[in-house]
Amino acid sequence: MSIPQTGPRHVAIIMDGNGRWAQMRGRPRLLGHRAGARRVREIIEACPDNNVEYVTVFAFSTENWKRTQTEVAGLMSLFRRYIESEAQTLLEQGTRVRFIGDRLRLDAKLQKLMNWIEALTAHNTRCNLTIALNYGGRDEVARATKRLAQDVADGKLDPASITDETLPRYLDTHVLPDPDLVIRTSGEARISNFLLWQSAYAEYEFVDTLWPDFTRATFEEVLSRFGGRERRFGGVKT
Repeated sequence: MSIPQTGPRHVAIIMDGNGRWAQMRGRPRLLGHRAGARRVREIIEACPDNNVEYVTVFAFSTENWKRTQTEVAGLMSLFRRYIESEAQTLLEQGTRVRFIGDRLRLDAKLQKLMNWIEALTAHNTRCNLTIALNYGGRDEVARATKRLAQDVADGKLDPASITDETLPRYLDTHVLPDPDLVIRTSGEARISNFLLWQSAYAEYEFVDTLWPDFTRATFEEVLSRFGGRERRFGGVKT
C-alpha cells in the first residue's frame, strides 16, 4: 500500500547561487549573500501558510572555509548581523531557531549569539527554522559516531543493541523529523554533503533559480509538485 500524499512537513534547502547572482550584476559576492539572507525571511513567512512545520537551510558548510579569507570573514559578519537584526521578528512570528553543525570553529561572539537566539525562541511553535552553520553531513556522522562509541566504552550502550535507529539519536538533528523535501537552487544537481543520513527517503527538487531570486511563489510551486509525487519508502504500489 502506498503512503497517502500530503504536503511536506519538513523542507530542507541548499541556498545556492548567491555569489553568481552578485557577479552577474557586476557586484561583490558578499552582496549576493546579503540578498540571500533577506530571501530567507520571505520563505520562513510562507511556511506556516503552506503547512510546513520545519525548514532547514544550509548557510555555511564545512567545506566553505576553503573560500577566500575576505568572503569567509564577510559571511561570519553577515551571520552575526542576521541574528541580531532578525531575532525580534522571528520571536514575534513564532519561529523557533536552532543551529546544527560544529560550533567549535566559529568565533566566540557568533557562538554566543547562536545560543542567545536559540534560548530566546525556545518556546515558539509556529515554525521551526534550523540553520546549518559549519555543517557537513559526513562530519556530523563522524561526530555522532564518536559520541556513540564513547557511550559504548562507558558501558552506557550495548553494541549488540545498535540498529539503524540508534545513530540518529546522536546526530545534530535528533530532535527533528527527517526532511520530506530537499530543494537546491541555482541549477546545480548535487547534494553537497547536506543531511546525508536524514535524506535517505527525501524527495529532491533541483531548480534553476538562483537563491536571491527564489520567491514565495517559486517555493509554493515546488511544494505543489511535491504533492503529486508517490512516496513508497522502498515498497511497491498495490
